[in-house]
Amino acid sequence: MSRIVILGAGISGHTAARYLSKWIGKQHEIVVVSPNSKWNWIPSNIWVGVGQMTEEEVTFELPPLYKKEGIDFRQAKGVAIHPEGNAESKTPYVVIEYTEAAKAGMQESITYDYLINATGPKLNFAATQGLGPDNGFTVSVCTPSHALEANEKLQEQIAAMEKGAHRTLVIGTGHGMCTCQGAAFEYIYNVEHILREAGVRDKARIIWLSNEYELGDFGMGSVHIERGGYVTNAKVFSESLMVERGIEWITRAHVTKVEAGKIHYELLDGSYHEIEFDFSMLIPPFTGVGLKSYDKKGEDITTQLFAPNGFMKVDADYTPRPYAEWSAEDWPKNYQTPSYRNIFAIGIAFAPPHLISKPMQSANGTPINPAPPRTGMPSAAMAKAVARSISDMIKGADKPTHTASMAEMGAACVASTGAHAFRGSAVTMSVFPVVPDFAKYPNYGRDLDLTFGEIGLAGHWMKYLLHHTFIYQSKMKPGWALLPD
Repeated sequence: MSRIVILGAGISGHTAARYLSKWIGKQHEIVVVSPNSKWNWIPSNIWVGVGQMTEEEVTFELPPLYKKEGIDFRQAKGVAIHPEGNAESKTPYVVIEYTEAAKAGMQESITYDYLINATGPKLNFAATQGLGPDNGFTVSVCTPSHALEANEKLQEQIAAMEKGAHRTLVIGTGHGMCTCQGAAFEYIYNVEHILREAGVRDKARIIWLSNEYELGDFGMGSVHIERGGYVTNAKVFSESLMVERGIEWITRAHVTKVEAGKIHYELLDGSYHEIEFDFSMLIPPFTGVGLKSYDKKGEDITTQLFAPNGFMKVDADYTPRPYAEWSAEDWPKNYQTPSYRNIFAIGIAFAPPHLISKPMQSANGTPINPAPPRTGMPSAAMAKAVARSISDMIKGADKPTHTASMAEMGAACVASTGAHAFRGSAVTMSVFPVVPDFAKYPNYGRDLDLTFGEIGLAGHWMKYLLHHTFIYQSKMKPGWALLPD
């Protein structure tokens, strides 16, 4: 019997657990370790953040589901990986620390035959002074509890505007190295929609603040789409959306500090500026969760397994090279660590070989460029491929059998405004591949037949349908494996 330990139960970790449960059944042991007992469909946190959905509609409890499926669940966080075992035993193990109230702070060692690092990111609000809901002056929609607080504060602003007050709302990224611009992008349109629904849009100044070089970069080096017989880029597409809705924008920005009611930021040209605000939702930068690693002698080998940002190194080409020499071939295919064949990292937990967008520094030397996005569809695709590889390796394969390179997969994003069936719209974007491949697609790096952007109510319905489809699938209800990930 083999034991597979999965650190993390987000989109990637839970997807891996689901498919391993299906493919290897109860003949082998699956252990899922997560500090949270609830699974969260993160894309719908946007709607929680504007009062269109409740926390209960975007989460469900994992322990009952895993118990039913024969999966061992531990409400804990990973602390350290010992891939060579120790002086007493060569059996690899991981140290976890419990977060559930009854065992909080207790540590335990769990041996494994295969380990999947699917921890996701640490929300690094501390990277910017004054950022975040806990010790800062901005809100977030990264978790359900954050989104609930964001909506409470948004409703306070709406109430003030209903009494005649004018308000400034700033939404975007809170650091020069942020990713997940898409989440903030969707949130700003939902906020704008909610203000219109409340009849106070004329009382609000809405500003998009981002580390993107141009609107529509999204950490993917921008996107080109074909519309009306001609090719345009995501910059024009995104600018038209903002102009139509009266949203201002500031790009190429690194937030240096947030004070009560004031955001300080630096631009790529080296100049410094300030914005006064009444409400602000800024996405934080991401880092690894801080896992450590030790060899059999107990010596720290963390830098061998992890990049400086805390994300795990996998089968990517991390050789430092100039931007012009980066290639789609640099990106990982099977997500196996180079040193240990039984360790994999998926979702945000793996270390990208480099940025997708061109690296930039301000005149003062400050990096201002989006980090690569690797959430949602890519995370699920990686998880499914790794689960299949481990299933085959358990059965005798000597190496991973399935791949899921971001340079060979597409991704779709539906940014919807409002959750009402007949009021609202959505921006639907599809990109193929996520990482541009200029060897295969020399003009734009992507297949324009599979890369497109549309606006309309149909996409809005699709977003709502996807919400219910993925929660149904994640609850492993009848026929779940027939649904697309």
